[in-house]
Amino acid sequence: MARFIASPCNILKVYINIDVYNMRRTIKVGLIQQSCTGNTAENMDKLKHSIEDVASKGAELVVLQELHNTLYFCQTENTSLFDLAETIPGPSTEFYSGIASANGIVLVTSLFEKRAPGLYHNTAVVFDKDGSIAGKYRKMHIPDDPAYYEKFYFTPGDLGFEPIQTSIGKLGVQVCWDQWYPEGARLMTLKGAEILIYPTAIGWESTDTPEEKARQLEAWVISQRGHAVANGLPVIAVNRVGHEPDPSKQTNGIRFWGNSFVAGPQGEILAQADNMKEENIVTEVDITRSEEVRRWWPFLRDRRIDEFDKLTKRFVD
Repeated sequence: MARFIASPCNILKVYINIDVYNMRRTIKVGLIQQSCTGNTAENMDKLKHSIEDVASKGAELVVLQELHNTLYFCQTENTSLFDLAETIPGPSTEFYSGIASANGIVLVTSLFEKRAPGLYHNTAVVFDKDGSIAGKYRKMHIPDDPAYYEKFYFTPGDLGFEPIQTSIGKLGVQVCWDQWYPEGARLMTLKGAEILIYPTAIGWESTDTPEEKARQLEAWVISQRGHAVANGLPVIAVNRVGHEPDPSKQTNGIRFWGNSFVAGPQGEILAQADNMKEENIVTEVDITRSEEVRRWWPFLRDRRIDEFDKLTKRFVD
């Protein structure tokens, strides 16, 4: 039987080991997946009640979907829709700041930012528990596809891939189309992000076949779960839901496919919403687990950074 000599050094060593291996750091996360109407005040009021709902269930971090104040207006190119944009700070930041402070939560929002005359961004704003703006992220990758005419409205972001420090940790926030690019997820990780977060607006065109719809949805989920695995971090993706008609009637509109989810650092699904209905979800994320996973799968250790210089090229001939 081994004997233990209770010297001051040994006692200190045992105490540290117990503290390191037994203490877990967890965060309760709230996801709000909702449909939107053309009434901004109505959308914001519904969000307020949903935020209060998940906060009452213990959520410390609450994530909203992309451009949640309004319908997804990028289905058409219409200069009058620039009137939906706001300055930051502005009326919406004041509104969501008050909600964050009243509920003691960190809140991730997604706003149409008017930066200057003729200069607009798709911007995520993060509020800390005291209602202060912890930071913002301007969407870097801007799509331009039928029913997703975002290049007409948004200038590509110029704030880089910088995690936002909050009272609950460093958040690697990006927006929608950014979620398809592994480089952004990696840079957020290398700069110390503890969670990757993607407010989203993505859905189906009704003429797609059921098989094609399934492929698109699966690709969307797999891509973000891949970020979780490759970087050893939890991923949160929050999508809108419901049908929004095309004002131009050139398409049948977008059926947003919901499926908001949280994945753990091995890509495991911790919680996932339905693809047809509004849902508020609260789930627990174990931040400590990222360290464990990175010890098992040391992808950051084994990266051949000496051979990656060509990643800055558009294409390598």
